[in-house]
Amino acid sequence: MESKTRKMNIREEARRCLLCVDAPCSQTCPTGDPARAIRAIRFDNETLAGQWVAACSDADLLAAEEACIHYDRPIRISELVRTVCRDDAAADAPVGSSLEELAKTSLAIDFCGIPCENPFFLASSAVCTNYDMVARAFDMGWGGVFYKTICKKEIREVSPRFDAVKNGTEIEGFRNMEQLSENPYLTDFDILRRLKQNYPTKVVIASIMGQYEEEWIELAKLAEEVGCDAVELNFSCPQMRLAGMGSDVGQDLELVVFYTTYVKRAVSIPVIPKMTPNITHIAEPAIGAYFAGADAISAINTIKSITMSPLAEVNQKKTVSGYSGKAVKPIALRHILEMSSHQIMKRLHTVQFSGIGGIETWRDALDFMLLGCRNVQVCTAVMQYGYRIIDDLLLGMQAYLRQRGISKLEDIVGEEVPNFVLPSELDRDTVVYPKIDLSSCMGCGRCQLSCQDGGHQAIAFDTATRQPRIVGSKCVGCHLCRLVCPTGAIGVTRRVRKK
Repeated sequence: MESKTRKMNIREEARRCLLCVDAPCSQTCPTGDPARAIRAIRFDNETLAGQWVAACSDADLLAAEEACIHYDRPIRISELVRTVCRDDAAADAPVGSSLEELAKTSLAIDFCGIPCENPFFLASSAVCTNYDMVARAFDMGWGGVFYKTICKKEIREVSPRFDAVKNGTEIEGFRNMEQLSENPYLTDFDILRRLKQNYPTKVVIASIMGQYEEEWIELAKLAEEVGCDAVELNFSCPQMRLAGMGSDVGQDLELVVFYTTYVKRAVSIPVIPKMTPNITHIAEPAIGAYFAGADAISAINTIKSITMSPLAEVNQKKTVSGYSGKAVKPIALRHILEMSSHQIMKRLHTVQFSGIGGIETWRDALDFMLLGCRNVQVCTAVMQYGYRIIDDLLLGMQAYLRQRGISKLEDIVGEEVPNFVLPSELDRDTVVYPKIDLSSCMGCGRCQLSCQDGGHQAIAFDTATRQPRIVGSKCVGCHLCRLVCPTGAIGVTRRVRKK
């Protein structure tokens, strides 16, 4: 329990870090890179973080801490480093987890027959709108790009076009009113041609959107002519100003089938429809796309939403637009599962998925792959933290494979799908009770408060000793108390039959 609490503490402190560019703390430290270590902790690689600061002296760390430019109080760099360099922290690291050894772990995987050096792609969005952006991302290690959607219509954007739901300095949910590429369409295809010529080992995918079948076919043919590896059909943008485009298509099974069929007949490269989550049953248009010849499915695009901030108004007006970021990940996973577990799609052994929605860390990416995705697309996290997050995406996934002794990334694809069942099939005859570790308990009483007002009144709280106690005769094993505990002091017992 102490180890769990320690991890929570260092992650909480690392999340306070502003993740500065050319971080003053690292500039001040001559023997290590504290900023990189903190970034590793922030993006779920705390067992690897010590490798950037192992040689730092106490004096070096003190100087780094004094150089921190945090708006509130300096990050506790010395404490973080001592924690990640402790013997038990090192013991948590997978065998052979030096940066050099991990770099040898292959993350190669095929997608629609296309060799990918790793599964991490830029999503079709503001993070990939010109040659220089994508080239920089490729140089940093990203495996591929779904280039920002190309269309033949004039795109006129609004200002401001973004809003966010924030937790401190971090974006929990991101709302955008941006549409498609603002470049002339032939300019974008020239960019794609140059990218594929100069980065032949990277996967370059054109995302396109037409208004009529002739436009879909023309754009797809241009993608093939300039050397793109595949073409994505954007059936899902939720904020198009013209009717009959974007999510209007994705919600219409007939249009999904027709446009997929037209494009598939026109080109020989893989065709990947992008599904909208703004629909009740996402599997229905996905199945239609597959019977029309689609090679894979991208999902999800942003979710229709509103925010009420006056700062996001466009000349005192508001509108419905797309929501992304960490907040949408559970919804995205539900849509991926619905498709990957559907009986018809399970019989189609060629079904492949590209996962999108709230991916920040390698663990997020892993969740999508465990449900059947062969690659993942990242947007909002790049907008917030930059392309540099690829370092921890790669290292974390490599360490995970090394720890499990898995040599091929594709071996984990879909691994968790069989573990999902209907609610009617869940075990309702046994229970797992929570247990409290008083040595880790702060005595805040949050567990008692939540159980009293939102649970089953199964926790008593001694105000004199400030210690909670589970009342076994009332506890139903809902685990609300465990979820609200700020220190991780509440764990679980073994599963037993209900009395």
